[in-house]
Amino acid sequence: MNITSQPISSISDFQEGKVLLIDKPLTWTSFDVVNKIRYQIKHLKGIKKIKVGHAGTLDPLATGLLIVCTGKYTKRIHEIQNAEKEYTGTFVLGATRPSYDKETPIDEEFPIDNITDKDIIKAAKNLTGSIQQIPPIYSAQRINGVRAYKKARKNQPIQMEAKQVTISEFEITSIDLPTVSFRVVCSKGTYIRSLVHDLGKGVNNGSFLASLCRTRIGDFKLKDGLSLEEFLK
Repeated sequence: MNITSQPISSISDFQEGKVLLIDKPLTWTSFDVVNKIRYQIKHLKGIKKIKVGHAGTLDPLATGLLIVCTGKYTKRIHEIQNAEKEYTGTFVLGATRPSYDKETPIDEEFPIDNITDKDIIKAAKNLTGSIQQIPPIYSAQRINGVRAYKKARKNQPIQMEAKQVTISEFEITSIDLPTVSFRVVCSKGTYIRSLVHDLGKGVNNGSFLASLCRTRIGDFKLKDGLSLEEFLK
């Protein structure tokens, strides 16, 4: 990729182009973070115009690595977006939610007494490789020019099309039913919420995403980033 994150020595660095590694706060949208950084640069540092964008959306209920590009580096966002992603998180078996995460209430519950650790590990293994995945109806996917989540919130009928994604690794790291911890390495465009939902179906049950953290995008790692508060200071 040949794009690196470097220390900032002067305000002009933002205009020349910088890659900022930010640990996105819980409940913030990716655009919230971009807008906050743009505001700080423009209004507190005296720059009238500055390009700022992010390389890969994180859901509001997810945390972790959000790569923000400024100045000339915004033209290279697509290079970062295409890179492999890594996530860690937890999901809960025994129930489903329409959004596949905690955004919406539980709509169905299932007994989990018959689920074994082997069942869960096998279901995860069956979801590795090149797979067809249907995005959640509560997502930013466009349907006839309208974001899917806007239709979902109005209870309008939605037909989501399956997309091919690559799951390089789907590791179950611990099991304490109904909660399961995991690590996933995947391609661009993967919805971890859908992956978790499909695993629930794979054990003839239901599941939803409880927490999610993006730990890596290509060679960029969360451990090398700053919290938004640290960056703004």
